[in-house]
Amino acid sequence: MGKRRIRPGDTVDGYVIGKLIHSGGMATIWEVSHPDLDMPMLMKAPVLNEGADPAAIVGFEMEQMILPRLVGPHIPKFIAAGDFMVQPYIVMEQVPGEPLLKCLKRLPLPYDEVAALGAKVAVALDSLHSQHVVHLDVKPSNIMIRPTGEAVLIDYGLSHHDELPDLMAEQFRLPYGTAPYMAPEQVMGHRSDPRSDQFALGVLMYFFATGTRPFGDPQRLSGLKRRLWWDPPPPRALRPDFPHWFQEIILRCLEVNPAWRYPTGAQLAFELMNPDQVKLTGRSKRLNRDSFTTVLKRRFSEDPTAPSRIGTVASFGTNAPIIAVAIDLTEISGPLAVALRVTVAQILASLPGARVACLNVLKQGVITIDTTLDDEGRNKHVQRLVELKHWAEPLNLEEGRVSFHVLEAPHAATAILRYARANFVDHIVMGARASSARRTLLGSVSGEVATHAPCTVTVVRTRRYQRTEYGEGPNERSEDSWTVG
Repeated sequence: MGKRRIRPGDTVDGYVIGKLIHSGGMATIWEVSHPDLDMPMLMKAPVLNEGADPAAIVGFEMEQMILPRLVGPHIPKFIAAGDFMVQPYIVMEQVPGEPLLKCLKRLPLPYDEVAALGAKVAVALDSLHSQHVVHLDVKPSNIMIRPTGEAVLIDYGLSHHDELPDLMAEQFRLPYGTAPYMAPEQVMGHRSDPRSDQFALGVLMYFFATGTRPFGDPQRLSGLKRRLWWDPPPPRALRPDFPHWFQEIILRCLEVNPAWRYPTGAQLAFELMNPDQVKLTGRSKRLNRDSFTTVLKRRFSEDPTAPSRIGTVASFGTNAPIIAVAIDLTEISGPLAVALRVTVAQILASLPGARVACLNVLKQGVITIDTTLDDEGRNKHVQRLVELKHWAEPLNLEEGRVSFHVLEAPHAATAILRYARANFVDHIVMGARASSARRTLLGSVSGEVATHAPCTVTVVRTRRYQRTEYGEGPNERSEDSWTVG
């Protein structure tokens, strides 16, 4: 895939590029038109220049997978997607109107206006959750209101789909999101609970109604974690006339334990639209934050975001075993690549519910500063994703059963082992290189993985010759493998 920059007047797969709408560090968004489509459209394309964030590339992959599966008035209509091998992009409906970000200029807003906006967003979230998706980046810039009144949720790069591989969770250990709006469980790395979106909506309503963010805008992980034990000032402490019913709703959305929030977005929307039916508790009258003693007890008590307390939007595929295949792309068309594919196909034949994760390690210098582009100006991360997909094509696996991961690390074995442990991989398949001086001195990657892996490891080796009872001769088998349980 050659380096390419989209410019006004270009034509990409029949779409004529128009005005630049947004240019950020992760993506650009353009107005586009097509001779066969009479509707306002936008094209979103990832930034693949030198220094591009790998998380932006993975997030774009997630959005390409998730957006086509979503329907309804609360999602921008998906139209087309471009292949990473040529020009990655997403073409979608251009939703009329402006994002809620424009409201920040006139905060705080009237209480009834904030409640009405909150109800619209809660309805949109309920629709999204019913389609197996948690958004995980609910904030004013990602919400638009149609002229017909429906809230529209945009940007699914950080989202989790219960029926698709979670590439963000599998490749990155740090939490991703927008700091002021991240739920406590999201900060701790749990991405599957739909009530995380409800927490973000609670932050938004608090901010819009008081003009103050409940947890500030922390820039470090330590600052983000404070929301696990420090409660925000009650809205009535900032605005004495704040309605009791509205404080009850917002503080319930901001509970640290997801189980104490609303069971669904629909129930949250109902209460926002029916204040007279909100059951008031001690939350509604609070004027002060919890005492230091209470915070200290909470700090050292059981983690309220532990996995046992976290829900999911569905349980589809949770028992599917994961087969991780470590692929050396320097031999992508060689006999070892073929042998790996044969071995994986044999394993899949006995495990029809298994999922395949194709891995490659992009080695990083320990001291040196690495370039993100190769000699031909191509983004290394993206190019390797393309090559991994080429390798997997003959397996003919349907979407959702195969994912692709480029792990950036100084040491290949360490990266593979870290991935396997973090994602509870059941079986690692990898190739063994032929003997070499480097392998003799430093040891083999496959040997290190086989020694330390928390799961079964199958190492595949190609052989040109094998010993027969008649002596040396051509080997009719192109590979053999050995497995460590």
